[in-house]
Amino acid sequence: MSFIEVKNLCKEYRIVRQEKGVAGAFKSLFHREYTVKEAVRNVSFSLEKGEVVGYIGPNGAGKSTTIKMLSGVLLPTGGVARVGGIIPYENRKENARRIGVVFGQRSQLYWDLPVSDTFDLYESLYSIPKERFRKNCDFFTELLDMKDFLHQPVRQLSLGQKMKANIAIALLHDPEVLYLDEPTIGLDVTSKKVLRDALKNINAERKTTIILTTHDMDDIEAVCQRLIMIDQGQKLFDGTLEDFRARYNDGFLVKLEFDGDIPVWQENGNYGLLEQDGHHWIIKARAEITAKEAMLDLIGKYDPTNLYVQEERIEDIVRRAYALDETV
Repeated sequence: MSFIEVKNLCKEYRIVRQEKGVAGAFKSLFHREYTVKEAVRNVSFSLEKGEVVGYIGPNGAGKSTTIKMLSGVLLPTGGVARVGGIIPYENRKENARRIGVVFGQRSQLYWDLPVSDTFDLYESLYSIPKERFRKNCDFFTELLDMKDFLHQPVRQLSLGQKMKANIAIALLHDPEVLYLDEPTIGLDVTSKKVLRDALKNINAERKTTIILTTHDMDDIEAVCQRLIMIDQGQKLFDGTLEDFRARYNDGFLVKLEFDGDIPVWQENGNYGLLEQDGHHWIIKARAEITAKEAMLDLIGKYDPTNLYVQEERIEDIVRRAYALDETV
C-alpha cells in the first residue's frame, strides 16, 4: 500500500440560499433552502513515502479542501483518504503527531513571543525528546538561516522570516508528511529561493513526503518531481513535469538576434512571430517541429547573429491547460 491513498474523495458544502429583504430573512427562520457546492469531486491519487508533489489549480479548485481532509481538519462527504495507514479524520490525534502543516496566510507563531519560545511550546505540545528537540532546533536554524532572529519577538520579523519559522515549527517533531499551502506567497525572490532549497534539503535528508499547493509555478519546478492538477474539484492531470509539458505543450520559443538591418518576416505555418523590434524576434514554433529543424530552417532563411531556443515556462503551460479545461 502507498503511504498516502486517496480514493474517490468528495467534499460538498451546503450553503443557505438567502432571499432578499426582511420577508426573505423572516421566511428563512422557518424554512431554509440550500444550494450544494462540490468543492472536491471523486479525486483519487496515491503517493509513495518521500515523494514531493505539486498540487495545483486555480482559486476555488479544491486544493486547500483536499489538504484539510488529509490533515484531518475536514470530514469528507464521500470516498476515503489514508495517510500512513490511518484515516486522518477518524484518528485526528495520531494523525496530527505524524504530519506538519503550513498555511501561507496563517501563522503558528505568537505575536509577542520570540521564535525560540514558540519552539519550546511545541516541544511540550508534541512531547519531543530533549536531545531530538535540540538537534532539530540546531538543524533548522542553520538550514533556514534563522540564527539572527531566533530570539526576536515575532512582531519584529519580516514575512519571509515568519515563514521560515513556521516551516521549522511544522518540522520540529519529525513528521512523516508535510503539507504546504502557498508557503511562498508574498515573499521576495531571495526568501523564496532559501525556502525552496530548504525543502529540497529536508526531503533529501529526511525523506519527508511533501505536498505543495501553490500558484507560483517556480516553486513547482524547483521542488517537485510530480504534478497533480485539479480544477472545479476534479483531477485533470497526474504525472511528471515532463509528461505535463508533453501533454499540454503546443510549441517552443526561439529568439533571433540581428546586428544589422532586420530582415522581412516571411509568413509560415510552422512559426508565428510574437515579438519584434529593431534587433530581435521572438518566434513561436509548433510542437511538431524539433528544435534542430527550427534552428536549421530559421538560420537558413534569416541568417541571425545569434539564435536561442527557449523552453516554454511551466506557468504558461498551466495557464493554457486551465483554458483548455474550461472549453471542454
